[in-house]
Amino acid sequence: MRKKVIVFGGGHGANYFLKGLKEFPLDIVAVISVSDNGRSTGKLRNEFNMPAMGDIRNVIVSLSNIDDDLKESLQYRFHTNSDLNGHPLGNLILASMYQNTGSFKKSIEMFSTLVNLKHKVLPLSEDYLTLMGETIDGDIVEGECNLPLINKKYKRIFYKEDPTVLQEVLEEIKKADAIIFSMGSLYTSIIPHLLCPQIREALKNTKKEKIYICNAVTQPGETDEYSVSDHVKELNKYLKYSKIDAVVAANTKISEKIVKKYSNEEQKSLVKIDKKNLDKIGCKLIKSDMLYIDEDNYIRHDSIKLATTIFSYLMR
Repeated sequence: MRKKVIVFGGGHGANYFLKGLKEFPLDIVAVISVSDNGRSTGKLRNEFNMPAMGDIRNVIVSLSNIDDDLKESLQYRFHTNSDLNGHPLGNLILASMYQNTGSFKKSIEMFSTLVNLKHKVLPLSEDYLTLMGETIDGDIVEGECNLPLINKKYKRIFYKEDPTVLQEVLEEIKKADAIIFSMGSLYTSIIPHLLCPQIREALKNTKKEKIYICNAVTQPGETDEYSVSDHVKELNKYLKYSKIDAVVAANTKISEKIVKKYSNEEQKSLVKIDKKNLDKIGCKLIKSDMLYIDEDNYIRHDSIKLATTIFSYLMR
């Protein structure tokens, strides 16, 4: 019997991970955060008072069973002097479906049918949610796209509104054989899911393992000097009633040249694996050689190697 996994995430991190995971015999439910307010997504959500659709579009296209030319067309951003400028075709399709149906969930189902999706993609909520942050010195920052721009650490992340979680998400948590938190921005892609009391309660009530895929590098102003255990501790803080059972971390050897490039040009460093601290908080460490350097000298997760690591762990 195929195992069912529910993956919480958003942004490019979830997209990379799911692109590899779909190649394995698993039933995947991807739950995507809906508070992005940048670029095309921000414009459309303000114009139509709808949840953010950009990350959902990306994940649906990545998980779809259509040819690459059609995928590229759905991801194509218009380059024009009109109001269409910067909008991906897929975003416009989702917005038109939302206007027609009045339901974000129904729009996602229609778009999924259009691209022959074999897995399930769900929005965390159908609400219009605004992500907020309070820095350690008390400043309040509004809007997901603004949170990474403030070069200060955050005391807490919260929503401006009271979030209502899609009921189907809660039902899928009960059915899942494992709960996975994707790599990605800790404060804007992963923690937004844990700000919802209904999600925390559902996660408390399941005995299935909670697995976190740790980021390979730190994020300036957010996770500076964070080790793997620091990421896990922060997630546990927001989980409140439960904890991360296992964490996947990359142990790929990265050249000193690339490490210096990240430090000097982007103020980022490799996330250090600190097994002793993970042992202290009762979190199992799963190490894997799963990073590579792309043609632009950026550190990337190999989606197939990462998915292989997860699949092997689930099938142990």
